[in-house]
Amino acid sequence: MRTNIDKIVRISVIGDIASPIFRKSPYRITSNGQPVVLPGVGGITYNVRVGDSAIGWMADHVEPGVSLENKEKDDRFTHGSNYALNVLSCVGNEAVVVSGDAKGEKGVVTGKHGGIEHVLVDFTEKIMEKLVIGDKILIKAFGTGLKLLDFPEVKVMNLDPSFLQIMDIEEKGEKLVIPVTHFAPAKAMGSGLGADNVYSGDYDIQLFDEDTVKEYKLQDLRLGDLVAIMDADHSYGRIYRKKSVSIGIIAHTDCVISGHGPGVTTLFTSSTGKIIPEINSKANIASLLKLR
Repeated sequence: MRTNIDKIVRISVIGDIASPIFRKSPYRITSNGQPVVLPGVGGITYNVRVGDSAIGWMADHVEPGVSLENKEKDDRFTHGSNYALNVLSCVGNEAVVVSGDAKGEKGVVTGKHGGIEHVLVDFTEKIMEKLVIGDKILIKAFGTGLKLLDFPEVKVMNLDPSFLQIMDIEEKGEKLVIPVTHFAPAKAMGSGLGADNVYSGDYDIQLFDEDTVKEYKLQDLRLGDLVAIMDADHSYGRIYRKKSVSIGIIAHTDCVISGHGPGVTTLFTSSTGKIIPEINSKANIASLLKLR
């Protein structure tokens, strides 16, 4: 597949391992009105990684592996450095620990989480045991600006070219056949709609309608799954548009809060239906990169 890889800039971004946080109250109000206290975003999540189920944890928006943020402030832009970390980091980028007991160890970027604006990185369990909150992780960000030269109606974002090469994508005339584990309808999509771009963050698959969950087998979603959002155009934000197709990766777990669910970080989109998603149970970053 021809790309413009020779024109893409490789640039450093850095983040600290972020602490878990609670805002104002420990309680979260579920979609059926019940107050609960659960682990959420941030930290080092030792027993939840890509390849694991995205459903059913006693948790809300839990991020697999290690959560990063850049705490530097910029005088001109609020948290400008963290926004750069989010925009420029791409799924599949190598992440290197540059401080602390795990210095020199390597992991891989697996997604981005909006609202909290974290970049998520997978490390082995052995490496995570050496990490502590505040350790610095360097990412040589590579992928922003990637184009598929023979498929101008398919936009690519948040994707390292090396990950693109192992996704087993098939060229079929003017269309691309992309392996995914699940389809999801645009009607199920919630938090994250209305953004003006998809280079940072994610948006959520709501799982509150049992018939929709069963129809699309969403109860089997795993962290790191590649999924197809049907009738969804992500060219300039996230909108409903018939015949559009967007492909993304499951970045965080399901949620109890109304309008939320497993988060999807966008990798491809076509507003003209030039993407054909094809079911493949192995279309998960943990399998493709042999992370587990």
